[in-house]
Amino acid sequence: MNFLPSFRAWVSAFLLLAASGAPLAHAQANASLEHVLDEMDAAEKKFGTTQASFVWDQYTSVVKDTVTEKGKIYFRRVGSETQMAVEVLDPPKYVLLTGGKLQLYIPKSDQVMVYNLQNNRGEFESFLQLGFGGGGHALLKSFDVEFGGGETIDGVETSKLNLVPKNPKALDMFPHIVLWIDPAHGIAVRQQLFQKSGDYRLAIYSDIRLNEKIPEAVFKLKTNSKTTFQTVSPRD
Repeated sequence: MNFLPSFRAWVSAFLLLAASGAPLAHAQANASLEHVLDEMDAAEKKFGTTQASFVWDQYTSVVKDTVTEKGKIYFRRVGSETQMAVEVLDPPKYVLLTGGKLQLYIPKSDQVMVYNLQNNRGEFESFLQLGFGGGGHALLKSFDVEFGGGETIDGVETSKLNLVPKNPKALDMFPHIVLWIDPAHGIAVRQQLFQKSGDYRLAIYSDIRLNEKIPEAVFKLKTNSKTTFQTVSPRD
């Protein structure tokens, strides 16, 4: 089961490389990029929680097929840790990321798959927080970032950022990522992650709410006495 790369594609995250040959345009792009990164940095300082509805489209190029999933996603900061909860509606499944562990609960099989991410936590969180409270200039540590111009999405004027991972493993997995940032709030309203195969996952977020209290129950799996737990390696 190669669940971890698939999960990274969910979240977060993200493309059309936009490079300009004119020095003036390049200077303008740099100034625009700095502005967007500054807005994201400002949002990070105020970040406490984020919750949103999502539509995830997974496109498989070989069969030219798109699978769509809908649900809710939640983020919160607890100390230095960013925690995440995901509820996929149909078929139902739940994902919880807390304490360096990722847990995937499938109610139909009443089983929880537990992935220990301690050895990969930094790499994983660099994908997890793409456009969701991870800051702007922090992206430059893990990605080559270019400004891709402005684009209106559902009435929101967004700034498009093109990302290329610096980590060879991440680059092999997702050679190109795009974020559409709402500069007014410093967060992503859309993400797209492309793979070398031509597959991609497009994430569209709506009803985004910032720094509202999220019930504690959201960050707990609704298991029962018969639920089984299986601990697996992220590489399985």
